Formats: sequence, structure tokens, C-alpha cells
Amino acid sequence: MIVALVVACEVAFWVLLLAGLALRYLAKMPRLGTAVLLCEPLLEVVLLVVTVLDLRNGARPDWKHGLAAVYIGFTVVMAHRTLRWLDVRFAHRYAGGPAPVKPPKYGWARAKHEWQSAGRWILACAIAAGLLQGAVWMVGASGDVSSLREWQVRMGIVTVICLIIAASYTLFPKKEPAEAVVVERPGALTER
Repeated sequence: MIVALVVACEVAFWVLLLAGLALRYLAKMPRLGTAVLLCEPLLEVVLLVVTVLDLRNGARPDWKHGLAAVYIGFTVVMAHRTLRWLDVRFAHRYAGGPAPVKPPKYGWARAKHEWQSAGRWILACAIAAGLLQGAVWMVGASGDVSSLREWQVRMGIVTVICLIIAASYTLFPKKEPAEAVVVERPGALTER
């Protein structure tokens, strides 16, 4: 049941997101669109409540409960950014808004962008790990919490990967390609 609820929450997330943006930009009802978008956090609350009730009613903790915690952690952190990303594109396409700004490609600006991205992923991992720890405490010493601990280890691995990626952009920044300079000389054009 938990897996079906996670899938239903993900589908409902995208339905609410697209419906809210369609109401805002296509139907020209921005207040109703915002109201629909504000319903999205209720999905995580429902998933959290159902997962807690399932564990409290004696369900053996397994990978499904871990998946629910990870889904909630990542949605709490990433949903707003996803909404803003799509909102800018909808506004540009359907409401004459400015074109979306592309992330920087080179140097310190790119490294900063990667650290910000890593920070979001690490925060999502921390929230998921905290929810998993709460589930471990709820189950107590009498239950087998190894599957929940495995999810915590996975969140640690994702955190390390994020740190490595961000550090690589800092230590080995991608340099902007040198532009070909055309120098005029009598009788020939050469590139330098």
C-alpha cells in the first residue's frame, strides 16, 4: 500500500503542478492556480501520516517505509525549485515573460551553482535521514530496522557523491573556451 501511495503522490504532484500552472497562465486565473499549487504539500502530509500509522499498527519496517521517507525528504526540498523552474517556462511561453536564465557554464559561477545544487540535495538527504531515524525510534529496539538503516546509508552515499561533484567544479573549474581572434595583416587573415 505504501508504494502505491508514493506513486499516487508523485502522479498527483505533477497533476497539481501542471493544473496550477495551466490555471495561472492558460485560463488566466492566477489566484485559483496558486490555490491548486498550495495543495501540493498536503500530499506529503498524507504520505507521512499513512506511513506513521502503518508502522504504529505493527507493520514490519521495510524498504517501502524507507522509500516514503526519502520521497518526502526530496519533495520537501525539490518541489519548490521544480515549481519555479516550470513557472518561468510557462510564463515565458504563455504570458510573455522573460526567457529562462540558463545556469552558468564556466569558472567560479559554475562552481557556485554546483555547490548550491549540492546543498539542496544534501538537505533533502538530511530530511530523509531524519525521517528514517524517527521511524527507527518509533519502531524501537524490539523491531528489525535494518531496511531503514540501509536507506540512511544510501542517503549518506548520495551526500558524498554531491560533495564530490561540487568539489570537482571548484578544484577543476571548466574554463571558457578561448575565442578565435582574427588579426588583419596585409595580404592575409590569420587566427591567433
